[in-house]
Amino acid sequence: MDLVALLAIQVLYAIASLALISVGLAIIFGMMRVINLAHGEFLMLGGYAAIEATRFGVSIWISMLVVAPILVGLIGVLVERTIIRWLYGRMIDTMLATWGLSLFLVGLTTAVFGNTTVGLSAPLGSFEIGAYRTSAYTLFVIAVGLVVLGGVFAVLRFTRLGLIARGTMQNANMAAALGVNPGRVYAVTFGVGAALTGLAGAVLAPVSGVFPTIGVAYVAKSFITVIGGGAAIVTGVGTASALFGAINQIVTYATTPVFGEVALLAAAIVLIRILPQGITGRYFRRSL
Repeated sequence: MDLVALLAIQVLYAIASLALISVGLAIIFGMMRVINLAHGEFLMLGGYAAIEATRFGVSIWISMLVVAPILVGLIGVLVERTIIRWLYGRMIDTMLATWGLSLFLVGLTTAVFGNTTVGLSAPLGSFEIGAYRTSAYTLFVIAVGLVVLGGVFAVLRFTRLGLIARGTMQNANMAAALGVNPGRVYAVTFGVGAALTGLAGAVLAPVSGVFPTIGVAYVAKSFITVIGGGAAIVTGVGTASALFGAINQIVTYATTPVFGEVALLAAAIVLIRILPQGITGRYFRRSL
């Protein structure tokens, strides 16, 4: 039973990690139809922001939960206003532009921080489950994942801001006729997606460390999760994260992390072959 409880915690941690790194991309891609190939670099910037703020004496919790998302969110707004706003409806051009931004950010962070791994010590210590010991920080990551998904759902479903954002993405001309500024909504939405991505990078920094090219490890999993989830933002990310995270962690436990990653990719290929429109394209069609 102790081993089962430990494995359950690790599975929940894998699910929460996938949800965290994917929800920002789900907002930007799912709502705005922008393929952001710099998504991994936004995660990386969130990690660096948390680490550097902590080094300057800021509390690690404020660094992760406040400084990193605000900083990356502001960078996201700047990117939307200077690059993305000119490329809506031009998917290939958007991919090329964000790919160039990705290369620029990798080069810039390498020049500033070097090509070495830096990190934070995971707070909260550890706790025992029978004969086993695991980090209490995994429970914090699980809690953050739940809060983020629940918060995004609540904002989009129950607030005026969420209604305006969803309405603008569906019909910008109609929203403008009703007095909404679509450009401002696009900027805020992109900034929120970037901020959530920065939060994810900061929260995972004590676990994985940060280096300039770490975004490559994140971006593929993020796109797989978002595409596998389908059109619904929260439900899609949640269900796809649950499926892929559980498969990844169980296979990792039974074999090695390499086979766990292979199993995740294989599961994604099978899912997309069976459900080309994702999980929520077939199920939960009216969900958010």
